[in-house]
Amino acid sequence: MITAYRSRGARLERMDLTQDHLRDALWIDLDCPTGAEEDAVEATLGIDIPTHEDMQEIEVSSRIYRENGVLFLTAQVVATLDARETEIGPVTFVVCPDRLVTVHYHHPGSLVHFAEWAARHDTALATGVVTVLGLLESVVDRLADILEGEARKLDLLSKAVFAAHRPAGKGETLGAVLQRIGRAEDLNGKVGESLNTIQRVVGYLSVSSEHPDQHLLTEGERPLARTLAQDIRSLREEAATQSAKIRFLLDATLGVINIRQSDVIKIFSVVAFVFLPPTLIASIYGMNFVHMPELKWLWGYPMAVGLMVVSALVPWLIFRWKKWL
Repeated sequence: MITAYRSRGARLERMDLTQDHLRDALWIDLDCPTGAEEDAVEATLGIDIPTHEDMQEIEVSSRIYRENGVLFLTAQVVATLDARETEIGPVTFVVCPDRLVTVHYHHPGSLVHFAEWAARHDTALATGVVTVLGLLESVVDRLADILEGEARKLDLLSKAVFAAHRPAGKGETLGAVLQRIGRAEDLNGKVGESLNTIQRVVGYLSVSSEHPDQHLLTEGERPLARTLAQDIRSLREEAATQSAKIRFLLDATLGVINIRQSDVIKIFSVVAFVFLPPTLIASIYGMNFVHMPELKWLWGYPMAVGLMVVSALVPWLIFRWKKWL
């Protein structure tokens, strides 16, 4: 699908492609484009749109390069499907001098949010570079929101882990806790990967190693890029902190599981030890020897039962005294 926007009155306005032409667009967004849609944009702008396979290349030289005066910048962007599911996919920013083209095959909400925000607020969107900086800022803001939400979830998760270790804790909840830890680690990894790729893109825009004597950003645009780079660094530090906390919670959860399993094994061991002496006494009097004087005693049976009770009670009292139970 092709969605085009133009700058009108310092605000971003969505174009009606049945009446307007793509040449007048400031930002062209290709959402899961078909071959015909790619051909239409390529014919209008005279550029080569990367294919989905090209966008998935992991080499830096395949993700960030210049071709015929046009910049091709690819970053991994997180898209939230629902409250529990997220996906990450490449978004290619084709930066022309007078416009921007974005290509993606998933649906990042940050792109839509930027379009809606720029339609309500006055912006200085006039070139492709300024537009891509605005989009990257929207993506980074979305990643910051995700990390803030995950920080609150990790606090609740920490309480759940250590509540499960209390005597009244429910052992059956630990499986759900492990699932939540797995989801947190998956999301944190996706956020970290997205921040790494965006940092490379912003660094390339700030100083192009291919053309050290030609700066891509003007003096007025450099402060925005520096602020964006600082935000990315702070978010990467936060993501690293959360990753360490997730590993700690995983170790703590496995430790609680081991403790609960040890408690169960300890109970079985104590029960087996308590009933071992009575079993021995019962085995002795179950032997079929002819000469066993106790078999003819009037109080032989009560004596044997009492002996078994005492032999079971004494070990149990010892365990209680030692606080092993």
